Amino acid sequence: MKAGKIWMESRDRYRIALLASYALALHGIETLLPTPIPWFKLGLSNIITMITLYRYGTKSALMVTLIRVLLGSLLLGTFLGPAFFLSLGGGLAGVLSMAFAARFLPGLFSPLGISLIGAFFHNVAQLFVAYLLFVQRIEAIVLVAPLLMATGVLTGMVNGIAARYLLLEMQESEGRAPA
Repeated sequence: MKAGKIWMESRDRYRIALLASYALALHGIETLLPTPIPWFKLGLSNIITMITLYRYGTKSALMVTLIRVLLGSLLLGTFLGPAFFLSLGGGLAGVLSMAFAARFLPGLFSPLGISLIGAFFHNVAQLFVAYLLFVQRIEAIVLVAPLLMATGVLTGMVNGIAARYLLLEMQESEGRAPA
């Protein structure tokens, strides 16, 4: 019995490492794309977070997000800088809000709706962290909030649609007999 538990834990660690590497790769690719707004990101790694949440649960999704934020910041040289804290706050708020909605409001939201919830709380958390740690001027936060929220809706929609498509493809491929 104990050997089975070790195998399960090992399999789970492998799964989280693989998913985190996918999220980290998307995060890295994203940094190469030009952006019209400083620190603006499409949040493509959140597609992997959503897939992890739907397939393996909240704990795994949190681990994937924490690994992506930590390793991403170390690789990009932003560890403990403003981008790190904004990413950490937004990532944790996004995962926790998506997990809450998926668990306590099951069937009410599709992956698109869950993604929009995550994007909204991600941006709210980033604005809160920016205010607390960096800006400390409410007028600056109020000025940037509409743009941040609008782009969050757009990227949340794109990521939600992508996650839904990938989840459907994964379900379909698992239902097929091996070739």
